Amino acid sequence: MIGGLRIMRYSDISNKEMIDMDSGSKLGMLGQTDIEINEETGRIEAFVIPNYKWFGLKKETETEKIYWEMIEKIGKDIILISLQK
Repeated sequence: MIGGLRIMRYSDISNKEMIDMDSGSKLGMLGQTDIEINEETGRIEAFVIPNYKWFGLKKETETEKIYWEMIEKIGKDIILISLQK
């Protein structure tokens, strides 16, 4: 801990499953996301989760953002997210 903050490497959290704690649904693996970073502060603002849908032979991509404030708990194997925030 530094200054009351827990320091983690991205590699420590990258293979964790993200779960919506309000519905219990799986949101995806953190290692399969992009990261939105505030260039002024260097802090992670959001994780961008791709959501692939197939319509015939065309693949369309939608994304969902999980903002850092939505993270309720980072556990050993999962990250609990509240999409209600």
